[in-house]
Amino acid sequence: MKRIPELLAPAGDWRNLQAALDAGADAVYFGVKGFNMRASARNFTRRDLPRLVKTCHARKVRAYLTANTLVHERELPAVDTLLAAAARAGVDGVIVSDLSVLAAARRHGLEIHASTQMSVANSASMLLLRELGVRRFVLARECSLDDIRRIRRELVKALGRVAAAELQIELFAHGAMCVSVSGRCFMSEQATGKSANRGACTQPCRREYRVVDDTGDREWVLGPNYIMSPKDLCTLPFIEKLVGAGADSLKIEGRLRSPEYVAVVVGAYREALDFLGRRRGRKGWAAELEELKVRLLARLGEVYHRGFSAGFYCGKPIGEWVNSSGNVATKRRHLVGTVLNFYRKPSVVHLAVQDSALAEGEELIIEGATTGFFMQRTGAVLREGQPCARAEAGSEVTFVSERPVRRGDKVYVMR
Repeated sequence: MKRIPELLAPAGDWRNLQAALDAGADAVYFGVKGFNMRASARNFTRRDLPRLVKTCHARKVRAYLTANTLVHERELPAVDTLLAAAARAGVDGVIVSDLSVLAAARRHGLEIHASTQMSVANSASMLLLRELGVRRFVLARECSLDDIRRIRRELVKALGRVAAAELQIELFAHGAMCVSVSGRCFMSEQATGKSANRGACTQPCRREYRVVDDTGDREWVLGPNYIMSPKDLCTLPFIEKLVGAGADSLKIEGRLRSPEYVAVVVGAYREALDFLGRRRGRKGWAAELEELKVRLLARLGEVYHRGFSAGFYCGKPIGEWVNSSGNVATKRRHLVGTVLNFYRKPSVVHLAVQDSALAEGEELIIEGATTGFFMQRTGAVLREGQPCARAEAGSEVTFVSERPVRRGDKVYVMR
């Protein structure tokens, strides 16, 4: 099997972590409350670190801590405490942007990853940061495929092939993009007092704006596009080019997204990367890959997105703004009902259908505080022991579950 990049998945909470692990992530990245760029995600606590790392390592998955916000003077002791805890827990790497966090990571012997917030876009920056102990670089999102290839060549010239290979390049492969350079924006803080550079962005750029003249008589909507809201990045149409450019890790954005988003997106990229590992370079592989992409792109379109863009990889995305507010996914989750009981021996769920109807062959989401999250297709649906084509609200049904569930768990359908 040919070498393929690491698939790096977001874990905003325990359910998203489980979704990422089940979907085949090679590594996950997560934040601890207070020092990461997704302050409004559920996130984890410092006390969660040992269990989180143990959970990942049991699945042979690497665990990376994001600590990539700006840090104020009064917060330095807390940063040191966090990174000491990360080192004790066995975290595999820490993603940094503030040099104070980099220094603390070095003190505690942690592997250091330069965040995209550092806007590393050339080999000279990488060589300087290498002297400070950085071994992985999440390149600025403004880099093209040509830029990445050129950076690789220059590193080999400067260091030789063996030493250059020790510097890893991580690329964003899928998810939200910011209108600002590498996400370093002040708009949210100016408008609401909540800083994007501290992980608390309120996304004023995603809104529709109107211009009113000073008499109040005339008004224009700045449209038809949302002129500061880019489409989401999707590299699946040219994923083989990212691999060929020398990516060591492909990163999925989405610590604020739902578990089903994580499951579907990570699963799609896992399938594409595994195909490249097995088939790339063999007879007929390119045509087979194009067929696979059609199916996987349709799957990606089912979960949250704002439309898809190639980002800067294939040239500047001039004029690629969204033309609607928010989600344009082709499917939504709908509540079906609540688990009344679970019979472990036959693995059967007794379900109260309370909202959306349920039919055989539908894509289900099952969630619960202890159960966590998983997705499956419905097999036969039985009402009073008899098969039924469609169970409406107010009925009670049973079906076989692929995993144990618990009383009170919620069942949803993707439709």
